[in-house]
Amino acid sequence: MNKTVEQKRGWILASLMMTMMLAAMDSTIVSTAIPHIVSDLGGFTKFSWVFSIYLLAQTITIPLYGKFADIFGRKHILIFGIVVFFIGSATSATAWNISSLIIFRGIQGLGAGSIMATVNTIVGDIYTIEERARIQGYLSSIWGISAILGPALGGALAEYLNWRWIFLINLPIAAASIYFLSVFFKENVVSVKSKIDYKGAILILLSLSLLFIYLLESGQSWPWISVQSFVLLGLIVILIIWAVRTEIKQPHAIMPIWVWKNKTLAFTNLAMAGMGIVMMGPETFLPTFCQTSLGLGTIASGSCWQL
Repeated sequence: MNKTVEQKRGWILASLMMTMMLAAMDSTIVSTAIPHIVSDLGGFTKFSWVFSIYLLAQTITIPLYGKFADIFGRKHILIFGIVVFFIGSATSATAWNISSLIIFRGIQGLGAGSIMATVNTIVGDIYTIEERARIQGYLSSIWGISAILGPALGGALAEYLNWRWIFLINLPIAAASIYFLSVFFKENVVSVKSKIDYKGAILILLSLSLLFIYLLESGQSWPWISVQSFVLLGLIVILIIWAVRTEIKQPHAIMPIWVWKNKTLAFTNLAMAGMGIVMMGPETFLPTFCQTSLGLGTIASGSCWQL
């Protein structure tokens, strides 16, 4: 491989790592700033939605972005996602109450879904099989760095500047990523004829959204054992069954059933889900607990979940 091509791949990898940093960091950087945010905006009982809406929007759009990337090309979909993330970050910094922040965080999540769906795919396109393990190590390190650096950085920005800076710092990184991808990543798009399973996507969106509402609002907006809870659970079960039956019959399913029939993929996905639960719970709630109950400082609370 000539030196020019190698240099271009280096710039592309740098832009992909910066892009991945955006999605990874915003899962953790907000946690230590929550007391400052709710002190300014109010709505403490809704603060868990600030995290949940981001993860929900990201999760449900990943399969769709994967389909779109096959049809329109990885580069266009990734840049589109970064632009959406840019808009979500800019608007989150201007939030005037907790409800507006939740909406803008949802926009951020929509952009993060594109990032999660396409970054690793682009790596697979430009690197050989022998090289991918080393490159995956670089990308995976972003998540470890984000888990450690994100809460501390969020606490420092909230303490010494303003909590709005935890969103504003995304803007120059996103702009740099778009520039490098536009200049160095040349993609020959081979459009793949594929029908998009909109029905399955909508059913998955509705079932997951209602599940989030049930888990976050039950016990607060209404009792766990109540008519509202039972009605919501019934709707969730119906939608899940409907979604599974739809995906079984759909040849271009947004969530193919064969993924869950393959033991390796199924157990890997379950392990990742378990790891996400174990990591996200402490990262989300412990910094707030450490600040409000243990009296730790904003920056110190970012490390309390690691103790």
